[in-house]
Amino acid sequence: MQQLVIASNNAGKIREIRELVEDIELLSLKDIGFPQEIAEPFHSFEENALAKASAIYQFCGKNVFADDSGICVNALHGVPGVESAHYSGSRDDEKNLQKLLSELKGAADMSAFYKAVICLIWDGEVYYFEGICEGQIIEEKRGEGGFGYDPIFVPDGYNMTFGELPLNIKNQISHRGKAVKKMVSFLEERMR
Repeated sequence: MQQLVIASNNAGKIREIRELVEDIELLSLKDIGFPQEIAEPFHSFEENALAKASAIYQFCGKNVFADDSGICVNALHGVPGVESAHYSGSRDDEKNLQKLLSELKGAADMSAFYKAVICLIWDGEVYYFEGICEGQIIEEKRGEGGFGYDPIFVPDGYNMTFGELPLNIKNQISHRGKAVKKMVSFLEERMR
């Protein structure tokens, strides 16, 4: 069975991706013994995803993918975007979420979208896959599922937050789910 390293130790993210990928053994950073954090110094999802994937590929030489994703709020001109994971100045989901809510106080436009960009390094070649999920920010947290901004994001066409939706439904419609499905389709073609 082919192996593929997920350039992440985020348990929520890994669980979501494992639900979507079959016929490939997924390895986390912990599985390959990669101990350090990987810097995300760039101002685009593509550059950060490539930086993470490249670091892991150089470390272990295995096929790898990394994603960079975030929530982009229209009233804030796309912020927090690539800064989503440390918007408050720290990697604290609750602090980030509360900062976003405080900055949106009184905003007429609560529309937002999640964006994910996956960088895949497969047999030494680099490929990108993107997914977007449009929705609205709500002012009160709802649901215990997901992570990050999920308890305040209601995807278009639904009345539940990503924190309330069952994982199988979230994976069908989420930004990451869409990007992962594009990558999986590509890999299925490559492995035929």
